[in-house]
Amino acid sequence: MSKEKLKNIFVKMYTIRKCEETLAKAAQQGLVFGACHTYVGQEAIASTVCEELENNDLIFSTHRGHGHALAKGLDPFELISELFGKKTGCSKGRGGSMHLFKPEIGLMGTSGIVGPNILQSCGAGYAMNLFNKHNVSISFFGDGAVNNGAFHEGLNMASIWKLPVIFICENNQFATEVPFSYSSGSKKIGSRGHNYGIKGYEIDGNDVFEIHKTINLAIKDAKEEKKPSLIECKTYRTRSHAEGMVDYTYRTKGEVNKWRKKCPIVRLEKHFLKNKIFTDKELNKFKEEIDSKISFSYQKAKEAQFPEKSTVLDFVYSDYAETNLSGNHSISKNKNMIQATHDVLDYEMGKNDKIFVLGEGIGKRGGNFSTTIGLYEKYGQLRVCDTPICERGFVGLACGAAMAGARPIVDFMFIDFINDAFGEIINQIAKIQYMSSGRIKMPIILRGCIGIGHSAATHHSGSYYALYSHFPGLTIVVPSNAYDAKGLFATALNCDNPVLFLEHREIIMNKDEVPDANYQIQFGEANIVIEGNELTVVAISKMVILAKEVIEGLSDSYNCSIELIDPRCVSPLDYETILESVKKTGRLLIIDEEFESCSIASQISSKIGDIAFDYLDAPIKALNGSFSPTPYSPSLESQVIPDSAIIKKKIMDMFTE
Repeated sequence: MSKEKLKNIFVKMYTIRKCEETLAKAAQQGLVFGACHTYVGQEAIASTVCEELENNDLIFSTHRGHGHALAKGLDPFELISELFGKKTGCSKGRGGSMHLFKPEIGLMGTSGIVGPNILQSCGAGYAMNLFNKHNVSISFFGDGAVNNGAFHEGLNMASIWKLPVIFICENNQFATEVPFSYSSGSKKIGSRGHNYGIKGYEIDGNDVFEIHKTINLAIKDAKEEKKPSLIECKTYRTRSHAEGMVDYTYRTKGEVNKWRKKCPIVRLEKHFLKNKIFTDKELNKFKEEIDSKISFSYQKAKEAQFPEKSTVLDFVYSDYAETNLSGNHSISKNKNMIQATHDVLDYEMGKNDKIFVLGEGIGKRGGNFSTTIGLYEKYGQLRVCDTPICERGFVGLACGAAMAGARPIVDFMFIDFINDAFGEIINQIAKIQYMSSGRIKMPIILRGCIGIGHSAATHHSGSYYALYSHFPGLTIVVPSNAYDAKGLFATALNCDNPVLFLEHREIIMNKDEVPDANYQIQFGEANIVIEGNELTVVAISKMVILAKEVIEGLSDSYNCSIELIDPRCVSPLDYETILESVKKTGRLLIIDEEFESCSIASQISSKIGDIAFDYLDAPIKALNGSFSPTPYSPSLESQVIPDSAIIKKKIMDMFTE
């Protein structure tokens, strides 16, 4: 290594150490409001690795990420400010110790949950291949993560798709307070790479020179041959798991002191002096400059302002693009929901090479419901990618790809499978825009069939739109017809927010007049399917079709004037259209296939009951599915959701109240 490179590494290491010691003291003084996980004892790894990276090489880190952030180029002032909760922090006070973001320098975030960053680094590597970039994606994680499913799924995907990813395990001997010697049957980590067909290394994580040699081999493989690597760096955390936590119940002071004597900074200093690379005087000068910088940053961060309270909801969502209509809207054809969305997917993929689709069986087969038929042959394997059965893995990968600038679509076939990726969706995809203060966008579509029917039984009949509507950051779309599906899917494809696009299996083959032109429908804008002035009916997805048939029959037979509203989206939900209708009719019935408890029906009922009480002539009523798993037998399945007869009776009852 050159003298300049050695100096850079030393400066990074000492900056990390000094910054961490400053933050530890600040935590004791109450200036750090939440957790503070320091990197003391492990500085050689981040410093040496990041010294070899370019600005466009991306890193994904853990809750113990201060060192990685500083080594990648984060200014100490931004780090200290973030832990002090100030608006000058790298996440504008929205992240704290465990959620550090600065994509401008390739710091793509640190995760407070173990495992997701492994998958996200795979996604960034996938995006690099998609864009033909010769960069590298790196995930740092601890020994605790190797017992996590994300480790297996991530390494497997990186191997089969030849992703330019380097997995760096900082084996500091403890996962929180659980020793690695106890938690894993296999005591070696680096060698596990061979089981996935990738190179694995086991090295001294306190030895700058061994780290330097190994990381350069891995970078060469990643950038030149698109080969991933796994590097186990054996090191030790010499401070407690988090500042203020009890430390000597699960390990001894003697053990900690033994490792303190192996301090990587002292070790490097001795090498400098022994080999006359730097003198004591030169090293002291480096330290004095760093001490001064950290002291200045600390004082400046103390004096910085907290974020304005009025900004608390900033960055939950990106601004929605304005909808548009192009082409001759009058030319229409009878198409079903699958055909209509396929048309717009093909069109958007043709003009935007950032879009790719992944899922099980969506390649040569064309998807379980023909959602991607013919697209594999047209756009190739990289953009229409069959996946292993690892929902958590490929959803986490999609998250990382979006963070790196791609626009992934995940096709689940049945939306029941989405729950295997629940944590990746609600803790990562839904929150990253907010935690990164809007600098990282999340243009992901999570698509799948919902709904009860076809005797699909309990693992292929879920809907879950109510569940996911509870999480800020997500948009939930539930079209009831092909025309709406095409327009809403076009909006999703041009949106920078994550969208769950949920198509009811029982109606996806229903045909409607669908324009050949490309058009978009605004999210959160309900459709008045039938106008009326005596009763408002709000129905969701398949229930719109059933309600429409019933209402049309009643209008003919009884001269009833019933207004039918299709929300089209349940998050955001168009309360204004429902409110205006209820002001006119004085009555409201909500029909929702999902369970009553915590349902969209109960949410609408609560909201409208609150804001429209004076306009109501009768209590709000709802029809929901039974609070039961979905049975297989047709005779039982038919009993768990509202049918036409039940809907008709409920409407007639409301006219007699």
